[in-house]
Amino acid sequence: MAFDLSPLWISLRTALVSTVFSVVIGITAAYYVIRLGKILKGIADGILTLPMVLPPTVVGFFLLVFFGSGGPAGRFFLNAFNQRIVFSWYAPIIASTVVAFPLMYRTMRGAFEQFDTTLIYSGKTLGLSNTYIFWRIILPNCRYGIAAGTILSFARGLGEFGATIMLAGNLPGKTTTISVAVYSAMAAGNNALAYRWVLIDLAISFAVMLVMNLLTGGFRSRRRKQPAAKEGA
Repeated sequence: MAFDLSPLWISLRTALVSTVFSVVIGITAAYYVIRLGKILKGIADGILTLPMVLPPTVVGFFLLVFFGSGGPAGRFFLNAFNQRIVFSWYAPIIASTVVAFPLMYRTMRGAFEQFDTTLIYSGKTLGLSNTYIFWRIILPNCRYGIAAGTILSFARGLGEFGATIMLAGNLPGKTTTISVAVYSAMAAGNNALAYRWVLIDLAISFAVMLVMNLLTGGFRSRRRKQPAAKEGA
């Protein structure tokens, strides 16, 4: 019997797409939250970080209530597009985005808070627009945070299980990710198949962490060389 690789492709698709959503939403949320007042910032931060501290099955429960046939989002998609979210191929993407987003948000909030705001004031003094300052000054100087948050979000989305099994279930070739495949194999007593998927997941996770270490190391080495270059000049 041929080895079914569909959980690998489903996991990679889920992790990649959820990472894109997490990066866009995380950067946007972090950028605006740090500009709120102290009380509003605390409330917003607590809400946005909640999926990171809740058990994944609890997150999955709330997603199931929200996107289920009786939930507000579930009814909307069913009436507007005649599509069910629960047990669909994009359900794992939604679950992974929700659990991975807080990692990107927290990383980018820290990066924005450490950003030297005098660069913003200098840009405004020169007549630069807020859009130009954001894309050409703020984001390039926060590239380390963007890289770290992106890789962490990808790794979290790749390994998501609890929320995924609640919202997407275990439909072979449709919603079965690597984590779900490991669980199913162990439940069926097929330890050999479970070990195979565990090794594949370990290899991917190790590669992701290696890339993260190389990127962060490269950024740090560049930062150390820049002052030395200026002094030599």
